[in-house]
Amino acid sequence: MIKAGIIGAAGYTGGELIRLLINHPEVEIAFAQSGSNAGNLLSKVHADLVGETDLKFSESHNYDVDVIFFCAGHGEAKKFVAANDIPSNIKLIDIGNDFRLNADAEINGRTFIYGLPELQREKIKTANNIANPGCFATAIQVGLLPLAKAGLLPKEIYTTGITGSTGAGQSLSATSHFSWRQNNISAYKTLTHQHNDEIQQSLHQLQNVFPAAPKDGGLSFIPWRGDFTRGIFISSQFKCELSLEELNVLYSEYYNEHPFTTVIKEPLFLKQVVNTNKAIIQLEKAGSTLVVHSAIDNLLKGASGQAVQNMNLIFGLEETAGLKLKANYF
Repeated sequence: MIKAGIIGAAGYTGGELIRLLINHPEVEIAFAQSGSNAGNLLSKVHADLVGETDLKFSESHNYDVDVIFFCAGHGEAKKFVAANDIPSNIKLIDIGNDFRLNADAEINGRTFIYGLPELQREKIKTANNIANPGCFATAIQVGLLPLAKAGLLPKEIYTTGITGSTGAGQSLSATSHFSWRQNNISAYKTLTHQHNDEIQQSLHQLQNVFPAAPKDGGLSFIPWRGDFTRGIFISSQFKCELSLEELNVLYSEYYNEHPFTTVIKEPLFLKQVVNTNKAIIQLEKAGSTLVVHSAIDNLLKGASGQAVQNMNLIFGLEETAGLKLKANYF
């Protein structure tokens, strides 16, 4: 059995990770750390875990584990790795944004690999440290990777995406509480979202003429806050001369061996992916304009589910182990 530790286990991503790991056939949770909840049952914070585990939150961590997941706030993993002498045999998976960019990938003798399996699954298999991609970044990238690999992305892409309230984290804010979110939609971080950098880094990796950073152009992204709790729906628009039939073949061939990403021809809707580790893509075309729709669950394929997928790859397990989850269609 793989022994896993979780740092920052009381938040949304920590809760999702616990739910996945306690049902994973090859994993046991050694500790679930939370300074503010130390000594409390996990089910006191994650109430749906009543009857599923008697584990309590710990105040500290230990190194009697095979892998440590970081689910704390952005910046906390970098501080932890810098300040602690972590045994080299322990794998690290950061769900935050501390190590996603190449410039930030090395710290205290450790090098972090960008953990998007649809981009570099073989590198992940031999990695010791994983920087889990962002949720918007995952959803946007799966919609664009096949064209980038074929060298067919234009230098300007216009993308709009909407996310549920859980994407803002568990702490209450003016734009995350019920009375503001209900029956409401708004744009935020227009053209300046923090995930732009990692997206363009990946697309440039596959197609080196695509701008490597937002300052050079490339992706124009407008994120929206939605009046629902979980899920991300993306629409990317740009010019493309390939026919819809050719594009569907190109996408299907790219994702043929990736178990969680599927290309469909029917209209895509959010409930197909919520509560799953799936990424689903649909292509539409009018004249020379292509629209790529993609959808994921922001807490699963966009965070904790993808972290478990990466863990499976690192330890040589079946990639789908513990992640065969059911969507809520109704």
